Amino acid sequence: MTVPHPESVGEPGIAVRTPARRRSAWHGQAPVVAVVALGGGIGGTARYAAALLWPARPGGFPWTTFWVNVVGCAVIGVFMVVITDVWPAHRLVRPFFGTGVLGGFTTFSTYAVDIQKLVGAGHPRTALAYLAATLLAALAAVRLAATAARRVLVRRRR
Repeated sequence: MTVPHPESVGEPGIAVRTPARRRSAWHGQAPVVAVVALGGGIGGTARYAAALLWPARPGGFPWTTFWVNVVGCAVIGVFMVVITDVWPAHRLVRPFFGTGVLGGFTTFSTYAVDIQKLVGAGHPRTALAYLAATLLAALAAVRLAATAARRVLVRRRR
């Protein structure tokens, strides 16, 4: 008995993906992957440079990572308003700048490692303050920046 390949079986009128279509789908996504990688390299390099310029003292509040995340979230808020409400951006702008640059610039991993280091060094209160402050400040930053950007756009349209 011959069993058909699962992708060759389908309901009438429903497109079925074949290996050739999968390859073409990858080719369509390759530019997206490339711009995310490029943007991530740029954003990660900027974050690393900030950490070199303003290193955290051992056991102290990690101000550089805190401000990188807050500023990055504020920029994300403005960027999303601009590309959704104002500027019909090219399909690669959002993955490059939003996911790549800003995703590489803001950092959850460094935030988590900073908390772990603070707890390990005997500073649990600082770690808890950092954990809560970063979360609240980042969420507030994205919300306030998006709201401010929308207000500016409404005033400009009048």
